[in-house]
Amino acid sequence: MDGLGAPHLSTMGVQRTDPMNPLLWPLRSLANGLGMAWWARVQTHDPDMTYWFGPFVRRQELGSALQPFLDDLRREAPGSVEHEVLRTRRSEPLTSDGRQA
Repeated sequence: MDGLGAPHLSTMGVQRTDPMNPLLWPLRSLANGLGMAWWARVQTHDPDMTYWFGPFVRRQELGSALQPFLDDLRREAPGSVEHEVLRTRRSEPLTSDGRQA
């Protein structure tokens, strides 16, 4: 319990959900279909590529999943990596193209 007598979330059996949990895909698909899903558009230079990473129902879930993706991408040593978080609709969970974003 905290100082106010309220139980902590951890003692109530509440756990953070894994954002990549396959059971969340129907909800993610619905949010994406409505254009309410969170996506990251990641652009690299040298080579010039655009990657779409998502969909996520909550921006916070995208943020926690995005960092490992960016770290992995940076290990490939592109000239630069930029990203933008967007609420949009996309047709595929991860796509890459030669800069036609």
